[in-house]
Amino acid sequence: MGISERKKGRVIFHIDMNCFYASVEMAHNPKLKGKPLAIAGNPEERKGIIVTSSYEARAKGVKTTMPIWQARKLCPELIVMRPNFDRYRQASKEIFKMLSDITPNVQPVSIDEGYMDVTETEYLGNPLEIAQNLQQQILAKLDIPCSIGIAPNKFLAKMASDMKKPLGITILRKREISKILWPLEVGEMYGVGEKTAEKLNSINIQTIGDLANKDVYELKQLLGINGERLKSRANGTDTRPVDPDAVYEFKSIGSSQTLPSDTTDWDELSKLMNQLADNVERRMKRKEAAGRSVQIMIRYHDRKTVTRSKKLQSYIDNKSDILLIAMELLEKHWNNNPIRLLGITVQDVEEKRNLGQQLDIFTFEKEAKKENLYSTIDLLSEKYGKNTFKQLKDTENKDSDQPRTSFQKDFLDDYKR
Repeated sequence: MGISERKKGRVIFHIDMNCFYASVEMAHNPKLKGKPLAIAGNPEERKGIIVTSSYEARAKGVKTTMPIWQARKLCPELIVMRPNFDRYRQASKEIFKMLSDITPNVQPVSIDEGYMDVTETEYLGNPLEIAQNLQQQILAKLDIPCSIGIAPNKFLAKMASDMKKPLGITILRKREISKILWPLEVGEMYGVGEKTAEKLNSINIQTIGDLANKDVYELKQLLGINGERLKSRANGTDTRPVDPDAVYEFKSIGSSQTLPSDTTDWDELSKLMNQLADNVERRMKRKEAAGRSVQIMIRYHDRKTVTRSKKLQSYIDNKSDILLIAMELLEKHWNNNPIRLLGITVQDVEEKRNLGQQLDIFTFEKEAKKENLYSTIDLLSEKYGKNTFKQLKDTENKDSDQPRTSFQKDFLDDYKR
């Protein structure tokens, strides 16, 4: 990718750590290198699900989200370890620091991947040289492999980074997509999930090339505005900038957990719901946010999953309110079949600094009790001036929250702190 070509547009990197959790563990303990290794939530119980695995384990058929018992059948010599989130968080911070030393235009996506816009960094060399140096720096300092995609936009960079693993560097130019991308099955395209792929297959779209050349009206009939967006991406068009501030954007905060065994025991379900609500409250406090919709997720013994939500008239942020609504939804929508997993998510989330005080059934009584206090403060303010009293901010330890299922996104709270 020469200088003349670079002047035509942006130069975007997508950096993807290879088998990140497993790679961090192998860097910490080199004796694990070359062995089939898997990281799982709870190796001792059925709820242990494979979070990631080494390439040696993947070669035996071990996959992410696979239950441990199934992974062990495929690979009896599999080494299973609990995740060490503090270790992964520290490694990730060091990696993103290296990226930020190259350019301030870095957008973390999760704990182990992110985008960089290196258009204005020609003084460091050409894009391939910058990518090679970065890859070797991460490997030399942390002993963690990564793959890097180089392209004129985020979509193509993401697709490129998946093409060579581990330790791959791939340049994908827009003029090459008909040769490189279009022959791939449409389900391999970033942004196309299993259900979307099935819908596209139903109208005879089998490859990314089929999608790129499909009538946009027919796609919009099938998938709405996302159909038009996917067609544009399949043609190599993606105008999204690398946005360092996107790390702070969030619209939902949730927590979910698999039960040790399928159950219909209401006491056990209630106990878990209480724990989940506590997790959500902690995360909302850490982000200084409130939300106005509560959703629960119920996954049954047969893996059938349902979600139900309730929209509120105003914003809430505390455990008691979240739990009250979540339990109401559970009582109303549970069909009494054995439950495997429960989740609680607060949606339509906004930062508190952007919200005015809103009274509802949860806050009215509390605020009403403060009315006399407010009146006194107003009188004193008139006499002695404003800011006579200052409300002290809660100084709870923001690092006390132990990440669970939403760790990938929780990590982003700490970026740039």
